Amino acid sequence: MGNSSPARLFFALVAGGLFGAGLFLSGMTDTAKVQGWLDVFGAWDPTLAFVMGGAMIPMAMAWLVARGRTRTALGTPLPPQPGTRIDRKLVIGSVLFGIGWGLAGLCPGPSIASLSYGGTGLYVFVAAMLTGMAVAPALRRRLDNPVAAE
Repeated sequence: MGNSSPARLFFALVAGGLFGAGLFLSGMTDTAKVQGWLDVFGAWDPTLAFVMGGAMIPMAMAWLVARGRTRTALGTPLPPQPGTRIDRKLVIGSVLFGIGWGLAGLCPGPSIASLSYGGTGLYVFVAAMLTGMAVAPALRRRLDNPVAAE
């Protein structure tokens, strides 16, 4: 089956809808709630720990089911397991993600889920996020292969 088979698109739609609904219902699309979670030295709001814990349980079950499989339920090949090496790119990317999440109170998933009721600030955030995603591959290539000084 190709990447755009009707069954694959259907499952992507269902998974995306469930993910977005979960983000909305859990409060992950509320920037004040997220910033309260991140404010560990102030008015810390620990309730999002339940969201993270609730997300890890089905993901752990999915990894157990997928272990040893080479194909998805639809017959497409599973990608290789991601590496576990902690390198400079991972650390820098994590720091940038954390800074953006802390400043805006949103990360990519919740920002997309919030588009239906967001204001101008949200649209600016999503535009900047998409720009960063578009620029990142070229920046990564440049950092990986610096041009020798002339």
